[in-house]
Amino acid sequence: MEPIRTYDAIVIGSGQAGTPLSKFLAMEGLRTLLIEKRWVGGTCVNDGCSPTKAMVASARTAWLAHQSESMGVNTGSVSVDIKTIIDRQQKIVHQMRSGSETGLKETDHLKLLYGEARFTAAKVLSVSTPEGETIQVSAEKIFINTGLKPVIPDIPGLDQVPYLTNTSLLTYRELPGKLLILGAGYIGLEFAQMYRRFGSQVVVLERKSRILEREDSDIAKELTSILLEEGIEIKCNSSLKSVRTEGEAYKATIVQNGEDTEIEFTHLLIATGRKPELHALQLNATGVEVDDQGYVQVNDYLETNVQGIFALGDIKGGPAFTHVSYDDYRIVTDALFKDKYRSYKNRILPYCMFTDPQLGRVGITEQEAKRRKLNYRQTTLPNSYVARSIETGDTRGMMKAIVDADTDLILGASILGTEGGEVVSVIQMAMLGGLTWRQLSTAMLAHPTFSESLNNLFSKLE
Repeated sequence: MEPIRTYDAIVIGSGQAGTPLSKFLAMEGLRTLLIEKRWVGGTCVNDGCSPTKAMVASARTAWLAHQSESMGVNTGSVSVDIKTIIDRQQKIVHQMRSGSETGLKETDHLKLLYGEARFTAAKVLSVSTPEGETIQVSAEKIFINTGLKPVIPDIPGLDQVPYLTNTSLLTYRELPGKLLILGAGYIGLEFAQMYRRFGSQVVVLERKSRILEREDSDIAKELTSILLEEGIEIKCNSSLKSVRTEGEAYKATIVQNGEDTEIEFTHLLIATGRKPELHALQLNATGVEVDDQGYVQVNDYLETNVQGIFALGDIKGGPAFTHVSYDDYRIVTDALFKDKYRSYKNRILPYCMFTDPQLGRVGITEQEAKRRKLNYRQTTLPNSYVARSIETGDTRGMMKAIVDADTDLILGASILGTEGGEVVSVIQMAMLGGLTWRQLSTAMLAHPTFSESLNNLFSKLE
C-alpha cells in the first residue's frame, strides 16, 4: 500500500471558504492540500449565486421588454430563447470556475486534488480519485467546507416521475410548459418568477400559511402580491401527496387545507431545502460531533470538539450564504495567525433574495424583536413614495426598519425594491458604525437615488 502523504493542512471542499483558506494557508508557508469532489468554486460558482443571478438578469430583461411600452419604448413582439440563456449562464460559470482553478494551481505550496474524501481516522483521509486511485493523506490541521445538497422528500411516485433540482435545472435547455415547484423558499421563489418571465406557467406549493415565514408578514404579503400579479399561482397550506404518470402527462395530488386536489404539470422542481453533504466523509471515524440534523458542531472560532479539525460555511449550520462562508475563512485565519478572536455568532447578517424586486435584509425582523421582547420601534415606507422608484417606473415593494426605542440604534431592515440588496448595505454600514436612525434621517445623501429615501423612512420616526 502507498504510504500516507503528509501535509501541514488539508482543506476539504473548494467553496467560498475553502478556496481562499487553502490559498492563505499555502501563502503562509504551510504545505496545503485542497480536496474537491466535483468542481472548484463550490455551490456559489457552479449551481448557486453565479448561474442563477445570470438567469435572473435574463428574466428581468424579458420583463422590462414587456413593460417597455408604458415607458414610451415600443419593442414589438418579445420572445425568449432558453438555450441561449442557459449557454450564457454556463459560459459565466465556466469562466469563474476556470479562473478559480488557475489561481489555485498557480499558488506555491498548494496542491489541488480531485476526488472524494473519507476519514479513516481523526487526522487521516482516504481519497478516491476519478482515475480510480486511492490516496491516503493526513495533516494536523483539517478544515471541512463540504457544503449542502438538495433534500429530496419521500413522496409516493417520485421514483417514477422525472424531477429537477436547482442544480439540474441550470443545465436544462427546454422551457417547461407548466412548472410545479415544491417549496416557496428563496430558491423556489427565484426560479418561480424567473421561469414565469421566460413564459412557463408556474405553480408553487408551500406547506406554511404564507411564503417567507422568516420574514415579517407585511413584507411577505407585499412580495406575494407582486408574484401573483405576474401570474404565478401560489398554493399555501399545501403539500404534495403523490405524483404519477398518466399516459404522456404527469399528475400531482395536492393536499390543500385538508382537501385533495389534482393538477397536471410538465416539469417538477424540488426546492424543499438542503442538508449537510457529509455521508461520504464518514465523520464518525474522527469523533467530531454533529447535531441531529447532521450539521458539524463548532465553537465560537469554528473549531470542532476534536482539536485541529475545523468546519466552515454551510456545513456548520446557520445561514447558508456565500458571504457567511467567506467571513468564516476570515474568522479562522484571524484566530490561527493573527491572534484576533471574533465569534461567528455575533455578526450582523445581511442577505438578499434575488426576486424582482430584490429583498435585501440585515439584522433582525419585527417578529424577531417581538419574540425577544425588545423595546423597539418600526417604520415603513411604500416605494410609491420613493422619487427614484417613480422616475424609473417601478414602485413595487416597500422599505421597513426596526430600531431600538431606548438607544435609537438600528436593529434591522427589510428593503423590498429595485436594488434592495444595495440599499440595505447602506443601513448595514450605519449599523457597523454605530450610527442612530436620527443620523440617517438627516444624512445628506445623493439625489435622486434609492438610498436617499432612507431619509424619509427614518424621518417617519420623529
